[in-house]
Formats: sequence, structure tokens, C-alpha cells
Amino acid sequence: MAKAEAQQAEEAKAAGEAVAEGGAQQAEEAAPEEAKAAGEAVAEGGAQQAEEAAPEEAKAAGEAVAEGGAQQAEPAKPKVDREKWAIAHIFSSYNNTIIHMTDLTGAETVSISSGGNHVNADRYESSPFAAMKAANTVVEAAKSKGFNALHIRIRAVGGVGSRVPGPGAQAAIRALARGGFKIGRIDDVTPIPHDMTRKKGGKRGRRV
Repeated sequence: MAKAEAQQAEEAKAAGEAVAEGGAQQAEEAAPEEAKAAGEAVAEGGAQQAEEAAPEEAKAAGEAVAEGGAQQAEPAKPKVDREKWAIAHIFSSYNNTIIHMTDLTGAETVSISSGGNHVNADRYESSPFAAMKAANTVVEAAKSKGFNALHIRIRAVGGVGSRVPGPGAQAAIRALARGGFKIGRIDDVTPIPHDMTRKKGGKRGRRV
């Protein structure tokens, strides 16, 4: 009797062990399937997020391209240089041509030159060539100080002398214009008397 009970206990123990082994095997088989299912779920979620992010990136790229096109379509604004004005005072007689450039107030000298500085003989001081050389010297000095526009004032001897500018006046004006300046006003400021003072030479005039 006791032997039969021991045999039944051993069979029950063996059956329990078999059931435990089967459960563990099933658990081991189920674990990879669950992990696989979890991995697939994660992969599906990532793909869905990527699909959601893709339209946003495409939209952002499209907006960037549109902004770039609009920026290129805007016309470039021309750069406007600030004008710096000066006054060129040209004294032209039959003896010399003097070019004196000042600022707009006339109080500050920018540059000064004359025909006599560029020729050797006295008779050439009033020539157009001497006036042109003097004007070129003044132009270079004015450009180095930033001036790019000027008004021109021409003066002859005036008074009891000649009221017509000398031969160097026109050459000086042309040289200033070719220097690249913006030309504003050109005025004749020859002093013309309302009355007349006595001319030199005495009662019988100048005797040669």
C-alpha cells in the first residue's frame, strides 16, 4: 500500500515537472514572438512619424525656395554715391589763368594752380595748354579729397579792364568736365561797374 502511494507521488511529480517544462517552453516560444511584435510596432510607429515629418520638411523646403526666388526677383537698389560739392573759381586774363577750388563756403581752399606753374615762358601763361594743365592738377587734388561735383565761376579782369575772359577759360572748363565731376552751375562773375573809374594812362593815353 505504501509502495503504491510512493509510486503515485513519483508519477504526480513527473507529471508536474513535464507540465512546468512545457510551460517554460511555451513561454520561451512566446517571448520572441512578443519581442518581434513589439519591434514591428516600434518600426510602424517610426515609419508613421517619418511619413508625418516628410510633408513638413517638404513644405519648409518649398517655403525656403519661394523666399529665395522672391529675394532674387526683387530689383537691386542702385548704390547712390553722396555728392560732395566744391566751387571752381577761374580767373582768366590775357596774362594768366588761375584756377582756385574751394568748398561751398569759399573759406576753405581745396586746391589752387595757375598756368604759370606749368610753362616756362611768360607768353604761354595764358595759353589753353597751360590752363588745361592747371585744371588737371586741381582735379587730381580735389578727387583725392573726395569731391565729385562742382560749380564753376568764371571771372575776367573786369572794371576798367577787359570784360571778356582770356583764352584759357574754355580749356579749363573742358578739363574740369573731363575730370569726371558733376557740373552744376556755370556763372560769369566778372565785376562790371555801374559807373566808371578813371582809366590809367593819363590825359593823353598810354604811349607805346
